[in-house]
Amino acid sequence: MPKKVLVVGNCASDHAAMRRALRKRFDVEVVQGFAADDTLELLREEPFALVLVNRRLYGDGSDGIELIRRIKADPQLVAVPVMLLSNFPEYQQEAVAAGALAGFGKADFESPQIHHKLSSVLG
Repeated sequence: MPKKVLVVGNCASDHAAMRRALRKRFDVEVVQGFAADDTLELLREEPFALVLVNRRLYGDGSDGIELIRRIKADPQLVAVPVMLLSNFPEYQQEAVAAGALAGFGKADFESPQIHHKLSSVLG
């Protein structure tokens, strides 16, 4: 049975590229999240193996790091693995401080190091 990955805050073309790349390497079902409140609702309704959060959410313009804080502050969701999608190290550090796993930038998505990082969560 495939694991579920929730990819949040990307435009349609970025989401499609991430979905293709994830499905090529892992047995996963990729679900698209748009905005912060919808994402929290989805996470409360069904289990996800991983949540990938864009730094700026395309759906509502909100801050992805703030969404990570909200996920990690919720006792029902705190154990869900979350990574930030950002090419900027300062935002990655902020996300890790908020409780996320070390994430990566979209530009690095195809690198072997990122696949290894994702394998630790997705198997």
